[in-house]
Amino acid sequence: MKGVRKYSMNQNEKLKTTILIVDDDPSILLWLTKRIKTWGYTALSALSGSDALQIVDSDSVDLIISDQTMPDMDGLALLKNVKEKNQDLPFIILTGHGSLDTAVIAMRRGAADYLSKPCMSDELQISIERALKFSQLNLENRELKKYLSDPYGFEKIVTQSPSMRHALELAAKVAGIPNTAVTICGESGTGKELLARAIHYHSGCIDSRFVGINCAGIPANLLESELFGHVKGAFTGADHDRHGKFDLARQGTLLLDEIGDMPMDIQPKLLRVLEERCYEKIGSDKLIDVDMRIIATTHRDLEKQIAEGKFRRDLFHRISRFPIFLPPLRERKEDIPLLADLFLEKFRQELGKPLPGISKAAMDVLMAQQWPGYIRVLKNRIVRAAIVTDGELIRPDHLNLDPKSSSRPDENMVHLDIRLPSDSFSLDAATEQINDIILKRCDGNKSKAARVLKVNRNRFYR
Repeated sequence: MKGVRKYSMNQNEKLKTTILIVDDDPSILLWLTKRIKTWGYTALSALSGSDALQIVDSDSVDLIISDQTMPDMDGLALLKNVKEKNQDLPFIILTGHGSLDTAVIAMRRGAADYLSKPCMSDELQISIERALKFSQLNLENRELKKYLSDPYGFEKIVTQSPSMRHALELAAKVAGIPNTAVTICGESGTGKELLARAIHYHSGCIDSRFVGINCAGIPANLLESELFGHVKGAFTGADHDRHGKFDLARQGTLLLDEIGDMPMDIQPKLLRVLEERCYEKIGSDKLIDVDMRIIATTHRDLEKQIAEGKFRRDLFHRISRFPIFLPPLRERKEDIPLLADLFLEKFRQELGKPLPGISKAAMDVLMAQQWPGYIRVLKNRIVRAAIVTDGELIRPDHLNLDPKSSSRPDENMVHLDIRLPSDSFSLDAATEQINDIILKRCDGNKSKAARVLKVNRNRFYR
C-alpha cells in the first residue's frame, strides 16, 4: 500500500490541478486566471454560473473560485448546484459585498472559504492551498477506509474451481508488476470487471483512479475524444479543453471494456499509444506520457475477429501479452453452492429476515442448470427466493427457474459450443476450434488437453 501523500505539492502535481474561476467581470477573471497560472496551477474560466456548470459536467475540475454577485446565478446558487453534483469538490466564494449571514450560509452549504474583495494575493493563495489540502485529506481517508475494507480483494472472489483459482493466481502475480497490460477474456457476466478492479487495488494504487470505458457503448465518432480528450477549437463545438479517459487514469488503471467491439478506425490510434507509451489530445501536438496500467476485457474470440477483419492482429499481439481467461459458471459448477450461500448471507443482512438456507432439492435444481456466463443470473434467482420465502428453507419453486432447463445432463457428456461461418466450415476448421476450446479449459496445459482429446502429445502439437 502506498503511503499517504504529503500535503505539499510539487510543480507537476500543481499542473495536474485544475482550478475553475467564475466571475462576470472580464478584467477580474483575467487577473485571477493569470495569477493562478503564475502559482503553477491549470486554470479554466467562466463568465457565468451556467457556463461554469457546463465545464464541471465535461471537465475534471479540482477547485472552484466564484464571485458571489452575478446576474444569472449568484455564487451561493452555483455552490448549491455544484455540491449536488459533487459533494467533494472544494469551493471558494469571493464577494465585494460581504456579510456575516452570507458567509454562514456559504459555509453551511459546504464552501471551503469565503473571502472579501479585493483579497490579497497571499490570502487567496493560502486559501487555495488549504482547500486543496483538506479535499485531498478527505479523499485519502475514504480511499484508506476502502482499502482496509478491501471490497475488491482476491479473497472476496470465492471459488473452488481449479481454472478460476489459476486465473486468480495469475491476476495476483501481475498486480505486483506496475503498468503491465492485461487482457481478461470470458463470457459476459463472468466477473471480468471485478477481477480488473482487484488487480488495480492490489497494485498499491489507493491514491490513484480506476477509470473504465465501454468500447462497445460509445459511438465511433465520440470514442476517440472520450479516450484521448481534445483541446479548445479542435473541431466544431469544442469550445473548451476536455480531459479524456487517459488523462483521468494517470498513475492508476484504465479499463478498456469489451475491446473486441472497438471500431477499426480507432484501433491503430490505440496501438500507437501502447507502442510509444504516449498520446496526443485531439487538436494538439503535445505528447503526454502514458503512466498507467491498461486492462482490456472482451467476451469475443479475438482471433476469430481478426480472421473476419474486425480486429487488428498487431493490436491483438500488443494487448494479449498477459491474458487471463475466466470460465463461465457452467464450467465451474462446484462454485454454485459457495456463491449461493454468499448471496444468501448478504440478503440476510440487507433484508433483516430469517433465511435458514437452501434445501437440497433447490440446490440440486441450481446445480442442474446449464448456466450462461452470467453469475448475476444466479444472484437474481437467490434474490427472488430470499424475498418470497417466509422463514423456511428455499425450495425449488422459490427459484422460479424453467424446469425444462433444469434436467440434469449426462455427467459423462462433453458439451462444446462450436460456431463457424458456413462459407469457411470444414472438418479441419472444426477440429482446430475443438482443440482451442479444450486447450483453454485445460488452462493452456497441452499435455492435459491431449489426454482429454485422447491423442498423443505429438499429434496434438501437429
